Amino acid sequence: MPKQKTKKSIVKRVKVTARGKLIRHKAGAGHLKSRKTNSQLRRYRKGLEVPAAFARQVRRMLRIG
Repeated sequence: MPKQKTKKSIVKRVKVTARGKLIRHKAGAGHLKSRKTNSQLRRYRKGLEVPAAFARQVRRMLRIG
C-alpha cells in the first residue's frame, strides 16, 4: 500500500506547535495597509489557533494522528 500524501496547501498555511496545536495566520494582512491602524497591523502579526471544529479536518489533511 502506498504512503499517504499530505495536502501541501495546508502545510503552507498551518504550523503545528510542539504541543500539537494548529496555528494559522489572520486574513486581511496582505494589502491596503495604509488605511489600517497600527494596532490592527500589530494584531495581524500574531497567529490564531485553528478552531476545534476545523482542526480535525486539518489534522487529517496533514496526516497527523
